[in-house]
Amino acid sequence: MADIKELIRLLKELEKDFVSCTRCGMCQAVCPLYGQTGRETDVARGKIVLVENLAKEILDDPGAVKHRLDRCLLCGSCEAVCPAGVPLLKVFLKARALITGYRGLSSLKKAVFRGFLSNPNRFDALMKWTARIQGPFSKNASQIPGSSCARFMSPIIGSRHFVPIASEAWHKKASRSFADSQNGKRIRAVFYPGCLVDKVLTRVADAAMKMFDYHGVDVYVASQVPCCGIPALSAGDQSTFESLIKHNINVLSSLNYDFIVTPCATCAATIRKIWPAMSGNLAYDLREKILAISEKTREINEFMVDTLCVKAAKEPVSPCAKTVTYHDPCHLKKSLGIENQPRTVLAATGNVRLAEMRDSDQCCGMGGSFNLEHYELSQKIGRKKLQAILETGADEVATGCPACMLQIIDLLSRAGYSMAVKHPVEVYAEALTP
Repeated sequence: MADIKELIRLLKELEKDFVSCTRCGMCQAVCPLYGQTGRETDVARGKIVLVENLAKEILDDPGAVKHRLDRCLLCGSCEAVCPAGVPLLKVFLKARALITGYRGLSSLKKAVFRGFLSNPNRFDALMKWTARIQGPFSKNASQIPGSSCARFMSPIIGSRHFVPIASEAWHKKASRSFADSQNGKRIRAVFYPGCLVDKVLTRVADAAMKMFDYHGVDVYVASQVPCCGIPALSAGDQSTFESLIKHNINVLSSLNYDFIVTPCATCAATIRKIWPAMSGNLAYDLREKILAISEKTREINEFMVDTLCVKAAKEPVSPCAKTVTYHDPCHLKKSLGIENQPRTVLAATGNVRLAEMRDSDQCCGMGGSFNLEHYELSQKIGRKKLQAILETGADEVATGCPACMLQIIDLLSRAGYSMAVKHPVEVYAEALTP
């Protein structure tokens, strides 16, 4: 465990990243957590004050500061509207890592992150084992097809409605090498499914492969798919985060490819923005590789529209078209500025009528580990999204983030609605000829 004086010194080094914060309060207007609690310590400027005071030794309880820092969805809403351009996500992630480095990880998190997540093969084995034993503890939720709930009260599952873990990781049965050895004739893409698509929402990966094949993209699916590292980093585990970056570099460094394509908004934002921002402790040659990977990474809707030139259908929407509403994931719109491309993908089939929901970019309340640790708050935030979805009268709801998909499935299913929740690439692939 690091010395408290060293922790304070390191936190003071963060000051250059947040010194331009004017405490204007713009973050209050957009923070989904503050909208529920009204607590100043739950909003960005309040968290900055806590970090600043700890660094100035006005506060003497790093644990209390960490508790407040952890009460954050990391949605980026505050950073997106900050007039001073404060890199708030970077500040909060660094502060979490520094305080966790001082206090240490809990035994449970250390076991999960360093015992399993940091070792992709071991993590695959854990998820496969979990999939085998989940049956007796769950039952069909009877609302959204494919959703489940706990058969009896569970301290982990609680009252959640969820999508069961797949019996085997998708990449285990779908791994394949590049087929075309002649460079320049076909686009060569490494498909990076992300943990949730690889192990839970495997139907999204199947749809992506159908889309790739339809457009003649030469695709590589690795036999080992490491996590992008954001779950560990969100918990302050910088060591596991850096270990997973190295795992990914090892998988990718020997390949000759044009793009890395992922259907996960969070993975795309992590690789493109957080890897470069949080890799300052790594060797120069690794940082150079991170930048190269970051520049070639594309979110799948972005790739389809900007690279494959998928366009909205020109012909009128079919009279029997289904109505779809779209939720803008925080990491897609606010972090990467990807807003129009998913809508273009949905409109490309000519058989979808898009019904825009109110506040489509308002956070759904998932926030990754936030949902696990603050489920009731997550649900309260999510109910606004649920109401906005239902107001559209849509047949289906689409979103480009697997975590958002799980949150919306939970919200709809618990409320008794059977509306399908899909990724835009699923809607697109359904319209393709077999």
